[in-house]
This record gives sequence, C-alpha cells and structure tokens, in this order.
Amino acid sequence: MISLLLIVFVQGCILMGGARQRVSQAEPTLDFQATNSSLDTPAPSSSATPLSPPTVAPTATVILPTPLPSVTITAVDGNIYIRRGPGLPYNPIGVLAKGVSAQVIAQDVLSKWVQIHIPDLDTTGWVSIQTPYSKIDGDLSQIPDFTFTEWPAPAYIKNCTEHDMFITPGNTYLPSLYTNAKYLNEYQVDPGTYIAYDMYYPDEPEAQVLEVREGVTVYITINGRGEGHKCP
Repeated sequence: MISLLLIVFVQGCILMGGARQRVSQAEPTLDFQATNSSLDTPAPSSSATPLSPPTVAPTATVILPTPLPSVTITAVDGNIYIRRGPGLPYNPIGVLAKGVSAQVIAQDVLSKWVQIHIPDLDTTGWVSIQTPYSKIDGDLSQIPDFTFTEWPAPAYIKNCTEHDMFITPGNTYLPSLYTNAKYLNEYQVDPGTYIAYDMYYPDEPEAQVLEVREGVTVYITINGRGEGHKCP
C-alpha cells in the first residue's frame, strides 16, 4: 500500500509541473519601451460640449474734459494790477504788463472781473474788465461763472505827523495828527502803493511811499523834510 501511494504522489507532482510550464509559456512578454504620450490621452468625443471662450472685461470709457473757449485779456495803454480776488480791496499779487495777454478761465459777473492764468506762473489771479486799460478777445459769455467767497480785510492809512498830507493815487486829503476831529487823520484805502505829499510846504515835497496790504494800517511817520514822528 505504501508503495502504491508513493507512485500516485510522484505522478501527481509530474502532472502539476507540466501544467505550470504550459501556463508560463502562454503569458505575453511585457514591453518596457516608452509609449507616445499622445496615445495616452483619449480623443474627445464628438458629442462633447465645446468650451466657452474666456470672458473679457469691458474697457472703461475715458471722458476727457471739455476745453475752455479761447478767451484772452490784454493790457493796453498801461499796466494792470492782478489781484487775489475780484475787486480793488484785495491784495495785488502781480502785474499784467502793457501788451501782455493772459488766458481767461472764469468770471465774476457781478463785479465784472475775470480770473486768469498769470503768465509764466503756476497760479491764478483776477483782473478788472471795467478799466480802459484792458481788452477782451473772444466770447466771454462762454466762460463759466465763479463766485469768490473770501471777503477782503480792510486796510487804512493814518497820518502821524504834524503836517497835513495829500495822498495819491486817489487824491485824498489827510489832516495832521493834531486835528480836533477824531479819525479824520485815518481813512480806508485799497491795497496798493501810495505816495504821501507834505502840504505844509509850498512845493508839497514827497514825504513817504506807502505799501498797503489787506488788514493792515500803514502810518505816515515822516514829513516833507525827512523828520520822523511817532504815532501815539
């Protein structure tokens, strides 16, 4: 019995070995060569939905400011003060010389003054159009209105000498410090340059040049002979 079992076991091992060899010969050989990457990606189906194009943001519309009409003012027959506001009570900040023109950028209709670009300076000022020394070229009605809301501070000249004075421009008589009438030796003026002449002497010599600014009282302290005085 033992011999018979041994023979059966040996035959079974031989049969299993043969089957294993046949299975090994039937397996394909693996290919380790690189493949074309284009073949790795599946082709899109003809029924696939096409991709939408990228959304482009609309371009902003640039609106350029409307240029002002060409209107100029020219000083004729003399120089003109350029002031910081539309009126004589404002400080002069420059001079529009005879024959020089400036661009008008705004106007004060009530005062009849125009705002200009001061030539050769990066600033603006005001010039009167009521004076015969100014000439407008262009259609002023097309220039926008502008209301200047800063009021000027008053300015004064006061005579502190014992002599009566005559003030130009303006041709104003200014009594001496010793006049009995209170405040008659002081009066309000527009900012600018003035000259005081001594009326005590027959030839009325020039006593003092006065530079007047807004909000300031300027004192006459020198008479026609160069003698100084102090204001009380």
